[in-house]
Amino acid sequence: MSFSAPVRDQRLVLDAVVGIGSFDGGPEADMIDAVLEGAAQFSEGEFAPLSRIGDTVGARWNNGAVTMPEGYRAAYRSFVEGGWMTLAGPESHGGQGLPQVLAAALMENLNAANIGFALCPMLSMGAIEALEHHGSDELKERYLAKIISGEWPATMNLTEPQAGSDVGALKTRAEPVGDGSWRVTGTKIYITYGEHDLADQIIHLVLARTPGAPEGTRGISLFLVPKILPDGSRNDLRCVSIEHKLGIHASPTCVMSYGDDGGAIGWMIGPENGGMRAMFTMMNNARLNVGLQGVGIAERATQRAVAYALERRQGGLAIADYPDVRRMLMRMRALTNASRALTYYAFGQIDRASRGDAEAGYRAEVLTPLAKAWGTDVGCEVASLGIQVHGGMGYVEETGAAQHLRDARIAPIYEGTNGIQAADLVGRKLGLDGGLAFDGLIADIEAEAKHPGLIALTDAVEVCAASLRNAAPDDRLAGSYPFLTMCAVMVGGWLMERLAKAEDADDRTRAASEYFLSAVVPEALGLAAAAEEGAALLYAVPAEALA
Repeated sequence: MSFSAPVRDQRLVLDAVVGIGSFDGGPEADMIDAVLEGAAQFSEGEFAPLSRIGDTVGARWNNGAVTMPEGYRAAYRSFVEGGWMTLAGPESHGGQGLPQVLAAALMENLNAANIGFALCPMLSMGAIEALEHHGSDELKERYLAKIISGEWPATMNLTEPQAGSDVGALKTRAEPVGDGSWRVTGTKIYITYGEHDLADQIIHLVLARTPGAPEGTRGISLFLVPKILPDGSRNDLRCVSIEHKLGIHASPTCVMSYGDDGGAIGWMIGPENGGMRAMFTMMNNARLNVGLQGVGIAERATQRAVAYALERRQGGLAIADYPDVRRMLMRMRALTNASRALTYYAFGQIDRASRGDAEAGYRAEVLTPLAKAWGTDVGCEVASLGIQVHGGMGYVEETGAAQHLRDARIAPIYEGTNGIQAADLVGRKLGLDGGLAFDGLIADIEAEAKHPGLIALTDAVEVCAASLRNAAPDDRLAGSYPFLTMCAVMVGGWLMERLAKAEDADDRTRAASEYFLSAVVPEALGLAAAAEEGAALLYAVPAEALA
């Protein structure tokens, strides 16, 4: 089944939810339309046809080299030549300076078309943010324009065998050379696109410790370590192996070794021991983009399921005419639309913050864990429903429905697990700006909400927030995940009301909005008890007793 980018839905969200027309110095309507239409044509024509071979053949490792499936190098070259990587890049280094939310629309389409392939430019976007905000003028001059163009894709190197979510446990070392460069030694795992043949150069951003650095996260620095050095020689780094994974087979997940022959040459980004600040610049960008992965997979799975349900006949009827199948299809569409609205809204707040709106910056911080966690949960649920709509054929790989679920399942795990997102929400975001950031969001929803279920959910979220703010740490964390889901559904419901009221909304949009408000919102209201239950029941027996 071919993929059709949801241009009309995207434009409606940009207008009715994001308010892109009100951006100070924002793009004209004709430019917005041109970007959306062009992104649709590119994703449909270049990335989507390669999804199947990416899944069945995947990236292949041989003696340190990684070969991508046939057609991938040419498609990536088309991506670079089309200027798609430059959309939101700073104009000072070759970017187009367009809003981040327009780049988000592109990335949604690329994720829907071929999520394994889309991971390559996604990682580069985080690196651009880190280098732009924290890099020296010299590093920016040498590397930033090439990364923005896409000619030199970039990576993030955080995780080590003993240091996953506990970043402070990392052991990779960096020793000063004396000329401003550093020699980096260590091993990093789960490095997305750490090695490949899409481009000759790859720029690695690597977390490491300097001599005498404090223990834990306070002693971490960030380094730019290129595959090819400025003099044209190969740097002392290599891909030891790639992982064999449940999904995203087109994305090489690499084990990277630095310094087997004395040390990989790199340059520090930002101040010494300032790596965590730079890392979170990368991570916040990546987390919203991972939320978009959930949206993209949900859109693709929904399109596939609807097409099958209209074609497949049982008992003389297309299965789309049976109530239970219609329930699944309506739920898939409603969840997809709501997660798109939430994620685009978060990107739009980042755009407003970049134009000087400090309150929007705080709101974006509150929304980021919601978009990442709930967006990826939606991707998994919708992909699973897509298999169910297909029945037994959904469990057969040839239909393509199973690939969506296999691909989607990583998204709740990487770039900070969804449990970490929930902990961030209750541990940091409830108190951000003295609590005003979260409370301001609640106030805006209360001022606009019309549906009785949404009003009730907003009241429940407000009560739970007050309870969690005063709870003991373990009790707060025990309720964090259901609370995050409540918050995300609340924001999604608010934005779905906006979509339904928009002048350009069609019957499908209004029906999906009403279903979300009438069926999904009440489910979230039922999570309040779990959010406030506390931790005692979780520790009622030892963990061993749960085996």
